[in-house]
Amino acid sequence: MRRLLFPFFILILIACQDTPIPKPTGYFRIDLPEKEYSTTDSIPFPFQFELPQYASINLERTQQDSRFLNVDFSEYGARVHMSYLKVDTNLPKLLDDARALVYKHLEKAQDISETSIFKEDKRIYGVFYTLDGNTASGSQFYLTDSTNHFVRGALYFNVVPNFDSIAPVQSFIEQDIQHLIETINWK
Repeated sequence: MRRLLFPFFILILIACQDTPIPKPTGYFRIDLPEKEYSTTDSIPFPFQFELPQYASINLERTQQDSRFLNVDFSEYGARVHMSYLKVDTNLPKLLDDARALVYKHLEKAQDISETSIFKEDKRIYGVFYTLDGNTASGSQFYLTDSTNHFVRGALYFNVVPNFDSIAPVQSFIEQDIQHLIETINWK
């Protein structure tokens, strides 16, 4: 009888062990630097702003078309594409175009939120857009003084959009974009 029960108990013990479950995909840890800013005095545009030490101005597009400039966050594979246009009677069209470029992402976006920018003392007005979801651009903005200057910017990553994996870096760079907006001055 013992000879029959012993193998039976061994089988029960083996059957009661936990089944291995595969671990979910993880993402690499990203160490983000301390924020330290300096003023961009030497850009060939009629505005200046403060730029973080880990970002750089890229004027390659400026050489091809004087309306464009890029702010590169090379370490994170991110870039803020910025454009500058002179305002004359075209302000309504510029505002419509900026909004249309944001809402082109509506198909992939889970949500698009708008934050108004109103700095009367510096004559800066605009909107900051936050796009949630797997969109190509997670943050966009435009700024204007409503009479002479119009600046538009959009944050893009050089990777396939996956909101979960880029969210920490996107949030980190959004803080820098907010700082850019806070410190922009018309020349």
